[in-house]
Amino acid sequence: MNQSNRPRAPKLPLPAGIVLLLAALFGQIANVHAASAVSGHTDISLRVDGLERHALLHLPSRENDNAGAQQTVPLVIMLHGYGGNSSYSMRETRWSAKADVERFAVVYPDATRRYPDQAPSLLNNPQAWNDGSGRFHAPGREVNDVEFIRRLIAELTKQHPIDPRRVYVTGFSNGASMALRVGAELADRVTAIAPVAGASWLDSVQPVRGISLMYLTGTADPLNPLEGGVPRLGRMPRSQNSGDSASPTSKPKNSLEVLMAQWSHALRCATAPTADATVNGVRTRRYSACRDEAEVAFVTIESLGHVWAGGASQLPEAMVGKPTDKLNATDAIWDFFRAKSLP
Repeated sequence: MNQSNRPRAPKLPLPAGIVLLLAALFGQIANVHAASAVSGHTDISLRVDGLERHALLHLPSRENDNAGAQQTVPLVIMLHGYGGNSSYSMRETRWSAKADVERFAVVYPDATRRYPDQAPSLLNNPQAWNDGSGRFHAPGREVNDVEFIRRLIAELTKQHPIDPRRVYVTGFSNGASMALRVGAELADRVTAIAPVAGASWLDSVQPVRGISLMYLTGTADPLNPLEGGVPRLGRMPRSQNSGDSASPTSKPKNSLEVLMAQWSHALRCATAPTADATVNGVRTRRYSACRDEAEVAFVTIESLGHVWAGGASQLPEAMVGKPTDKLNATDAIWDFFRAKSLP
């Protein structure tokens, strides 16, 4: 089918101010299929429920140990945010560089978009995960992203020297919300999760086993406010940036306190944090006595906006808030993941 004959995505009825803001925010995001050109990464595809799914895979620079015998390595799954893609999250988080130093594999899956035969576009064809919120196109299309992640894990562990007992999932924003859903529904396949700046949209969280959880967010995040409620984009009034179900700011979020209570209860932890310490503006609340010896930590970073802490975000500060040098999320998450293994 020629491009000229393809049905075009309808324009979203957003205010002019938010159109300009979103265009500025995500104009630099590369097309998802350009990811295969990234040096040291492989563009892989997988057909799930009739949909062609894609991911960007990076294996550590050394797959063999000293004697030449192949050893298995851990796997980190990094889920991009709303409107993002695999190559953007790779550049933003720098997980691949960390993987080479620490010897683990990292994969960056791509979410789906409403018009799969057209290039991704935040305004007209954004990529989004079916995170349980009912937002975006994926719920209406019944996109089964949990099954995609399950199949991706199975394929990667079959084709590469990956340890199935050490599979970890992290994500940012909409990808963080998806990581929480994966933790709730794939605890038999995933060792630990570390969502960054996302919401828990599930009414019921009932993992089949205790899964370790590290949650990180900024205290000044306009899109993931600690107190919950309707997010806002930058300094725009809330009344101007809360749109329909296609908008990332269309639905109120639960507060961090509600999220903490939901997950600590689901993991059968102590009812209150057993440790609460703040160092250099980074507050960490830990829960003990959790199910199956799971480790649970909730981390808030002072003054951080909707940014991957310590990452390479190029988004305007006036729109998403400030970056930080108080903590590097990639380093902190790997330190949390590295010692954890399924029985």
